[in-house]
Order: sequence, then C-alpha cells, then structure tokens
Amino acid sequence: MHIDEKQLREFIADSNLVPRSDLESAKQEADEKNKSVGEVLINNGLITEDDLRHTEAYILGIPFVDLKGEKLDFETLSLIPEPIARNHNIIAFRKSNGNLEVAMLDTEDLTAIDFIKKKTGLKILPRLTDKNSIKQALLQYQKSLKAEFGDIIQKEAGSLKTISDKNNLDEEISESDLKKSAEDLPVVRIVDTLIKHAIIQNASDIHIEPSENQLIVRYRIDGILHDAMTLPKNSALSIIARMKVLANLKLDEKRLPQDGRFKTEMNNEKVSFRVSTLPTYYGEKVVLRLLKENASGFSLESLGFHGEGLDRIHEAIKHTTGMILTTGPTGSGKTTTLYTVLDILNTPEVNISTIEDPVEYQMKRINQTQVKPDINLTFAGGLRTLLRQDPDIIMVGEIRDTETASLAINAALTGHLVLSTLHTNSASGAIPRLVDMGAKPFLLVSTLKVIIAQRLIRKLADVKEKYFMKKEEVELLAKTIDLDRVLEQLKEDGVVKKDAEWTSIPLFKAKPSQESEDGYKGRVGVYEVLRVSSAIRDMIIKEASAEEIEKQAKEEGMLSVLEDGLYKAVQGSTSVEEVLRVTYE
Repeated sequence: MHIDEKQLREFIADSNLVPRSDLESAKQEADEKNKSVGEVLINNGLITEDDLRHTEAYILGIPFVDLKGEKLDFETLSLIPEPIARNHNIIAFRKSNGNLEVAMLDTEDLTAIDFIKKKTGLKILPRLTDKNSIKQALLQYQKSLKAEFGDIIQKEAGSLKTISDKNNLDEEISESDLKKSAEDLPVVRIVDTLIKHAIIQNASDIHIEPSENQLIVRYRIDGILHDAMTLPKNSALSIIARMKVLANLKLDEKRLPQDGRFKTEMNNEKVSFRVSTLPTYYGEKVVLRLLKENASGFSLESLGFHGEGLDRIHEAIKHTTGMILTTGPTGSGKTTTLYTVLDILNTPEVNISTIEDPVEYQMKRINQTQVKPDINLTFAGGLRTLLRQDPDIIMVGEIRDTETASLAINAALTGHLVLSTLHTNSASGAIPRLVDMGAKPFLLVSTLKVIIAQRLIRKLADVKEKYFMKKEEVELLAKTIDLDRVLEQLKEDGVVKKDAEWTSIPLFKAKPSQESEDGYKGRVGVYEVLRVSSAIRDMIIKEASAEEIEKQAKEEGMLSVLEDGLYKAVQGSTSVEEVLRVTYE
C-alpha cells in the first residue's frame, strides 16, 4: 500500500490542491532534502496532514472514514485495547460477517494490523482517517470506562459491611475495627475505582463529603465542581478509613484535621495525591488533590503568555538578582507558572533551592524542601537556612508573613534571584500588600522586577459555535472592558486585520459535543504582567495606591486579566462568557 512519489506529485498537480508555483518549489526542496513532496508541503503549511491523508486514500483506493460525531459501539471499540489504539492511532469502528473495519492514520502499520487479527480472529479491513476522528474516538473509551466505573462502585457499595449506623465524631470505634473495614475488598475496590475515575476525567480534586443520609463524591474538573456519585451513608467510615490507610494517617483520630499524601500509577502515569481530612457535623470530610508528577515540559507560551507580557518575563529572568512575584487566588496556577520559570532557569551552572508547602512536583537538579510547622520548619526558618546553602535562585512557596517577606527581599538584595507567590487579586495590589507586611518601599524598588497576576479559565473544546457580536452587545461589553485597548493590542500583534471592528471579529461559544458535555475542555491562564518601570518605582517610593500603579502600568502597555481574557476569546481559545465568569470582580 505504498504510494509512488511520482503518482503523488501528479495527483497533487492535477487536483489543484496547491498553486503550481508552490508545488514546483516544494518538489525542488523535496529533491534537495530527499523527502516526500507531501512532507515538504505540510512543513511549509501549504496543506494539512489530513489533506494529505485524503489524497493518499484516493490514490490507494482505500476508503476514507470520518468518525467525528459518530457514536461507536463499545463492544466493537473495545476489541482493540485502549493503549494499543492510542499508541498506534487505530480504532475498531465496524464489525460484520467476520470482518473488522479499522480506522488508521497509517495503513502501513502492519504490526498493529497483525496483532488485532490474531487477537480477534477477524479479517482486518484498514480505512484511512484524520487526527480529529482518532482523537474523538479515543474519548469514547473514557466515556465508556466512566460508566463502567460507576456501575462497579454502585455494585460494590451494596455489599459493604456496616461498621456503625451512627457517625458521631464523639463515637469511639477501635483502630483495629477501622483497619479491618478499610481492608474489606468492596471498600478497596470502591476507593481504587474512585481514584481511577478521577484520573480519567482529569480532575484536580476529589471531595468526599458526608451528609445526613448519604456520602457525596464530587470531582473538580477544569475548576468546576461536579457531582460524581452518591454512596450509602454506611459506607462513609470504611471509605474514609481506606483513604487514611493510603495516606498513612491516624485511623482513630476524627476530632482533629490531618494531612498526608500517597502515590499511584495508571497507564504509566504517576499521580501524587495530597489528602486533607476535616471534622464536620455529619462526619469527616476528605479532599484529595491530584498532582500528575510527569506533567512537566510546560512552556510560558503553552501556559497562555504572549506578546509584551511574555517578553517582560523573559527579560526579568535574565537578571541574577531581584524578585519575581505571582499573585492570584488559590488554585489559579501560580505555582505552575513559577515551576515553568524554574525549568527555564534550571541549568548546570546554577544552584536552585526551594522551600514549599507542599512540594507539588519533583524537579530534577532542584533542591526542594517541604515546610513542616509542627517541627518549626517554617517558610522563614527554611529560607534563613537556604541562604547558607549558596543558592543562586530561590523559590519561596508563599510569602505569608512579615518575617518571610523581609528575608525574601533581603535575599533579592544580596545577589539572589527570588521567586515567590502572594495572595492578592491584582498585580498592582501586591505592592501595598508587601508594604502592609512591613516591607520598606525603598527596598521594594531595588528588588521587584515583575509581578504577574493570574486566573485560570476553561478552554473551548474543538467543536465550538462561531458568532459575531451585535452593536448593542459591543456597547454593553464596553461598560466592563476597555475594548479600544484590547483591539489596539490585537491589531499590533497581527491577530486581527488593521481595519477590523468588534462587530466583524468572529468569536466562539461553547457547544456540547461527543468530546465535551459542556463544550469546554482543559484550562489556560489569563494574566497581567506588571513590569516595575522607573515611573512605577517613583510611585512606590511615594506610596501610591494600587489603583494609581495599575493606571500607570496600563499606560505602559499592561493588559489586565479581563482584557487578556478577551484577547484569548478573539483567538478562539475561550468564550467571552467564561472570561467574565472568572475575571469579573
């Protein structure tokens, strides 16, 4: 099923897929570099991989199938195990009369075809398809697995042994009884399944909440809490005991909060869980935070930084001294931003040390220390010790108090680059916050380089609805956002045409689909990046308000998180509704 290069060139020429001049240039480049003309055309952006697959299918006489929006029979789909389907980009989509039709990106992958033939005992009929079809078909494995896991949990919950019908925090239950119930097979299966279910759905947190009559399980997915399932009330003690066993917590301690952690592995992916227990009126509530350990390799661009804001961060990290701060509410991705900056700075020539609570991701060649207040290892104490460890770059997980703020500023003054986070709502608000903590303005102007404020917004899935704003909608939005500033930036960055107006710019809405029930999938950051310029330094010395500093920063080209959100809505990453939901204060 190999395609002759001469045949491919002739077909592309005859089909007018690309202009003749571009085709001739591509042929010349292909001959010089000993490549296929199709490969050259894709690299030069003249055709897509899917265009080439359509062409190859036509030449080979192999049917091309489009699986987008198709609901596949799970029994047929599961004839190919998910890891094989994912690794070889091959989907079983139709079975009939001893034949199995499979959609592939590469019909010459004989290893995969031979494996499936031996496994199923069926005659394999390869069909070409595109990347989006494969992507959406792979999602159907997950949807079916979710349903399967829900069934398992309900089935196992029915066979649970009841420890006690009461669940009073004052009730004494022996540790041995709790341990025994935690090792009960149905309990182990329920907890394992809950964890797998959460990983499959890319949840960031699992909430296990006892109420008067039932145990409610909720997952936080893309920042939004969703009810996952409800379990019988009599399962609460056993399931929470199982969580405590995994996290190595005290089983018989129900009156005080506890914290622990454990790790698991699924599909060759290591996931670390932070476990927190809290006594409530109806029993202990447990929250698990999921942290994917191999979720590295981020770049500032992939996090959502762009344009002048991106340049300002790159300029700041070239300095060997000073402070870079990230601000925003809990769960807004501050630590991920700092880890990404550390990853850029992480070279053999520098010594990087961190003091964190908790250590969220393990990073190679970086010395990471966990805060332990119970033995008096605080941020301030840890930072004081770090300064005696000859570091070049220091990351402080969070500036929470006056002592930590003072030590961090002094470290930045004495030849270190310091990265940290602060809880404020805006970049400009970080300066009065530090002054309020006792930082001297004249020291801040010597140390602060860049302050980043951020939020996380949901990204639109691949299937989305295009629309244009009406004049009345533009006028309404202008009351919330400075549309002229955003439009000027969009034109400057070449995102829209120079003569574009808001009514002629396409925007997108969420559209529920096979890929996503609510039309959103994944999250991206929206940012404001405040560079501490000479004008802003003068304002800090004069103890100007956050509003005055923000006004000056905007005059110097800073986009607010709200404006950056609209910028990303124009790019098609998200919707205006989502931007306003997350950033409007």
